[in-house]
Amino acid sequence: MSTLLIVIIVLAVIFDFINGFHDAANSIATVVSTKVLTPFQAVIWAAFFNFVAYFIFRDHEVANTVAKTVNAGSYDLVVVLAGVIAAICWNLLTWWYGIPSSSSHTLIGGFAGAAIAHSGFSSINWSLNGGISLTLLFILLAPLVGMVISMFITIVTIQRNFWLKISIIIVTVTSCLVFIHFKKPFEFWATLVLGVVFVTSYTINHFRAESAFRTMNMYKRLQLVSSASFSMGHGGSDAQKVIGIIGAAMVAQHLIPDITHIPNWVPFMCYTSIGLGTMSGGWKIVKTMGTKITKVTPLEGVCAETAGAITLFTAANIGAPASSTHTIAGSIIGVGATKRLSAVRWGITINLIWAWILTIPVSGLLAAGIYWFFHLFSV
Repeated sequence: MSTLLIVIIVLAVIFDFINGFHDAANSIATVVSTKVLTPFQAVIWAAFFNFVAYFIFRDHEVANTVAKTVNAGSYDLVVVLAGVIAAICWNLLTWWYGIPSSSSHTLIGGFAGAAIAHSGFSSINWSLNGGISLTLLFILLAPLVGMVISMFITIVTIQRNFWLKISIIIVTVTSCLVFIHFKKPFEFWATLVLGVVFVTSYTINHFRAESAFRTMNMYKRLQLVSSASFSMGHGGSDAQKVIGIIGAAMVAQHLIPDITHIPNWVPFMCYTSIGLGTMSGGWKIVKTMGTKITKVTPLEGVCAETAGAITLFTAANIGAPASSTHTIAGSIIGVGATKRLSAVRWGITINLIWAWILTIPVSGLLAAGIYWFFHLFSV
């Protein structure tokens, strides 16, 4: 293993740690803003389930997509190094200013930008089947899907007719179990358990002569489940992107033929790193995600986090590198929009969208500049 590869692995793990505290807000913003958990309790809770994802996401579909962003043979270790350094710089900059940009797209943009500087645009894999086009597509789809699902869950949740509410949940969960092809057995059982938890909670609350106090407590308990689910999705989605980058570096060094042969210590190290990063928190972005987009109650927190978790698990199922930042923001917007469109602070939302649009090109340009800087001194 070359010295340069070791440097890349160390920097990639550092990026993973930064990803954890940069994106910690995605996992804990709603559960903190609704005061279900204190900030300290929330980061411990999120970090634990970030790591639990290691035992669930074993197929590395997302990692494979990230590794294939650039065509094999069109990059070297310097390209990967420039991409990782650019990603670290952009992540720290956006964290400092409290901008919830996507760490995932920062890493992919950096990798692609450095590769273009090295070999031109022909080096990029534009395929929808595991290429950068799939990533670009999910920049649009992830927040929209999260928003639509959260609106549906919120509308069902606030339904006053108990039997209609229960019927919709049962039909929806049953349809998912019957018609969706789950690649992981865990996803099948998680969907079933999630449905049972919601039905059981609503039924107990209904037959105990529900009151505002009891209902609020029920949603606070449910938010522990929904935030844990989202944290697993966040860990499984984001840690895999770093696994993909390290895998790409190993492929360039001819240590492994492809991402499926990556050593077990790499995923373990990445999931541990993102969990530790989450434990360190990211309070500036918590404020933006938890309070500035729309005011969130425990009920709405449950709906947003559940929608976000469903979106992330679905994206991972097809190998799409969805952004947890985009997903939870879209879910929170969907929750706010069910009350009234004016409940969403669209000025803040538009600023977030601009940050999302600019992340990949800015990271790419930064990585290209870093690559040319290295190339200048290597000649």
